[in-house]
Amino acid sequence: MKQFLALIYLFSLCLYAQDDIYFPEKSKGELYEYAQFTNAGSLNISLNDVTQSPLLHFENLESNNQSVGFTSDSYWIRFKLENSGTESKTYYLETGRPVTDYAELYQISKAETKVFKSGDQIDFKDKQVNHRSTIFKINLPPNETQQIYIHLKSDGETINLPLNLYSEASFWKTNYFQQLFLGLFYGLLLLAGIIYLFFYSTIKEKAFLYYGIYVFSICFMQAALDGFIHEYIFTDASFLNSRIVLITALFSNFYLLKYCEYFLQVDTHLKSFTTAYYVAYGIIAFLFTLLFVNSKSLEIAYPISNLNGLYSLILILSSVFTLRYKRIKIDPYFSFGILFLVIGLLGFVMNNLSLLPNNFFTLNSSKFGSGLEVIFLSLSMTNLIKYMRIQKEKLQKEALIKSEEIGELKTYFMSNMSHELRTPINAIMGIAEIELGRQKNKKTNESFEIIKNASLSLLSNVNDIIDFEKIENDKLHLSPTVFNPAIQLQEISDNWKIEAEKKGLDYKFDLDNRIPKKILADSTRFVQVINNVLANALKFTDKGNIYFKLICNEINTDTCQFSIQISDTGIGIDQNSINNVFESFSQMRLNHKREFGGIGLGLTIVYHIVKLFDGEIKISSKINQGTNVFINLNFRYISEEQPAVKSIINSHKDKPLKILIAEDNKINQMVLSRILKTKKNISFTVTNNGKEAIEMLKTETFDIILMDLQMPIMDGYEATSIIKSGSLGSVIAGIPIIAITADAIDETRAHVLKLGMCDYITKPLNQDLLFERIYTHCFPDDNILKIA
Repeated sequence: MKQFLALIYLFSLCLYAQDDIYFPEKSKGELYEYAQFTNAGSLNISLNDVTQSPLLHFENLESNNQSVGFTSDSYWIRFKLENSGTESKTYYLETGRPVTDYAELYQISKAETKVFKSGDQIDFKDKQVNHRSTIFKINLPPNETQQIYIHLKSDGETINLPLNLYSEASFWKTNYFQQLFLGLFYGLLLLAGIIYLFFYSTIKEKAFLYYGIYVFSICFMQAALDGFIHEYIFTDASFLNSRIVLITALFSNFYLLKYCEYFLQVDTHLKSFTTAYYVAYGIIAFLFTLLFVNSKSLEIAYPISNLNGLYSLILILSSVFTLRYKRIKIDPYFSFGILFLVIGLLGFVMNNLSLLPNNFFTLNSSKFGSGLEVIFLSLSMTNLIKYMRIQKEKLQKEALIKSEEIGELKTYFMSNMSHELRTPINAIMGIAEIELGRQKNKKTNESFEIIKNASLSLLSNVNDIIDFEKIENDKLHLSPTVFNPAIQLQEISDNWKIEAEKKGLDYKFDLDNRIPKKILADSTRFVQVINNVLANALKFTDKGNIYFKLICNEINTDTCQFSIQISDTGIGIDQNSINNVFESFSQMRLNHKREFGGIGLGLTIVYHIVKLFDGEIKISSKINQGTNVFINLNFRYISEEQPAVKSIINSHKDKPLKILIAEDNKINQMVLSRILKTKKNISFTVTNNGKEAIEMLKTETFDIILMDLQMPIMDGYEATSIIKSGSLGSVIAGIPIIAITADAIDETRAHVLKLGMCDYITKPLNQDLLFERIYTHCFPDDNILKIA
């Protein structure tokens, strides 16, 4: 029995002796099964000390990626390699981690001991193999066994003890596969980071900023762990290089928390969690300080930062579960992203603790977790963009509705303002014009002339305000009519000549005799342009002269160009201000202290009217020397064969006309009555509202109706609708209706024409224009040109 046990013992010794040496091509198992390691503590010992010291106890490695935890101790690994062939063999040995500070390989042969260095705390160029990882190149001579010792040391981070031995071909194949995988991984991170920072620059939503920076910090942290930072950025053994892993880890921890806090709206839905988030931020700030104190504080920072990372994950998961418990909707992609991050980090930690087998997936579990996390969080951010777009569209829709409401209210206000201001002006001007026609007393006429001119000035300001509102809403339009420009220009010039002489100014008007007698254009806007420019010339000139000149040039058979020049010797405009002279309220930019009055819209309106005419306007000016305004306008002129409105009036001046007036304002009734009484062939009936007008139509016959729009009981819109509906008979429905209103808004004009009215005249009433329109619509067969 004793002999049998002795035989077994000797056989075991043989087996042990045989397993002590690793044959790369023949040995069963992996290299780590033939290796032992020992902890040399903080002792700075040499190879001789390791080989000879009886105090160091070597133990077998339990796995191919055995972790010894966070430590600054020195670790030694030993094993033997044998090349039993007849040719030299080259192998690549991967050990430690890419971020292991110091790695030394001692290759002991019978003749010599070779020493090779690696690690990220030596210059990258001094590494035996210029590779991001801790790689050694081992050349084994034929028929020789060599003892290998490896020394590993770090500054407090985790030390792993892998021993991956590759043949030259398999090493480069594995390296190529890793580079492909890492290229895809980092490409994904960089693309996601750039895209979401771009979104932030456009949308200004903080979630995109935090997420973009988090993705970049994850990218840099993984690059540091993989050794790329040491290979391409901090290639020397620098201070920052030794701390870059922790710096990037703390940044990624901070921005992950900020992103989750903002995305989950913790301050709104989970106010009780706010303190916990601030605690995590405080720990991160404390750890960041520890990095730069000394080497001992740096050693402490490694485990605390990992614990804080675990605390942060628990905090985020708690936030998600609490929100779900409260039935607050969370984007499902966000939950999946956090889940994959947790799984990836758990796999990374368990592999470091040798709880999982060493393979491609476990070694890169953190990358898979981070990659999938980025993919799902990016999908979550896509949903956020979709949600923001929906919210923006909703807000835009609400804003559009409110804008339309405000626009309608503004239009209603401007319509009412126009009506309320024009109605009394109509009465004042109407009476003044009638009295000027009747009075022979020069002194009395001067008083009425003052009243008329003051009313015209007030009316001009009212028109400017209404026109400015039209310009702002792009609703200023032209209404072409046929008129004699020479008559209009002469009347304008005569009025301003009187005003110029009152100020003691010389006034000169030159009118080209080639000007046509009739042109087709908007006479009101044409007169407005001339009046506004002349008003400015007179306003800003206290001495000297005003010069008004018009030259007419024929362009083709039916088109001519009016070249207008209005010059003054007034205060002038400096070159800085002349660039803004056509802007609204430009007078406010000049330091005139209200010396010249006005509301500062005259030239703004002139500029836009000239553009509507497809014309051009230029201004030249010098301070204290005066201003020159040049305007070019193209007009279509009308041949003499076409009948004018006055000829229609003259041909029917004896034919009786019966007119129905619907007007609620007593003063306006009086003005209309006095104007119509100037024609002996015209009789009229006055009613106070639309209802009275309809009742009157049932009992009497009329040739035309003058209809006010805003009246009590029944307004002009409703009355017109009833008349034009045909319910009162086809004869009454065919009676022409002219709107006589103080509402000068374009929408009102369009509305009344749509209702069936044939024309639209604004108050204050122009006597000649009123008769032109009455005769035009009462005798349409004589009117070749339709005047709208």
